[in-house]
Amino acid sequence: MPILIDGYNLLRIIQKKESMSALDEAGLTRILTDYLQRIRDRGQIIFDGIGPPDKSALGGFRNLEVFFSGQHLDADAVIEEKIEDSTAPRSLVVVSSDRRLVAAAKKRKAVSIGADLFWETVCKQMEKEPPRPEPREKRHGITESETNQWMDLFGMDKS
Repeated sequence: MPILIDGYNLLRIIQKKESMSALDEAGLTRILTDYLQRIRDRGQIIFDGIGPPDKSALGGFRNLEVFFSGQHLDADAVIEEKIEDSTAPRSLVVVSSDRRLVAAAKKRKAVSIGADLFWETVCKQMEKEPPRPEPREKRHGITESETNQWMDLFGMDKS
């Protein structure tokens, strides 16, 4: 399910926690990228305004797109537009504690989750051990020498 995140709504809730008060847009983006990679999903995070002058730390992620609403719109308006334009709104997850966005998600039957509850979910997932990558052999099989070793071990003829 694609996830639409109200960036500053989530960031402000996280920053209220004493240990996370210095978290910025780039740090949040890195955490969310890791989270989305673990759950094998993708998302978009939308921040108000034009953002920091140097946005290099906010791009280049495969599973998370970062947007800034610009000077004339707020993030809520951009997210509402994305919900409205979605061809599959029931597959969207909207992350915000803003009533306006909760109502927009409900109107299109998208899933809505409060920023605080979403952050708890992220934290729980990140505490888990990361999934191990698939072994090469799963897709490509074992090598010929490994096959020969197994055949010898079990006393099987190679023909």
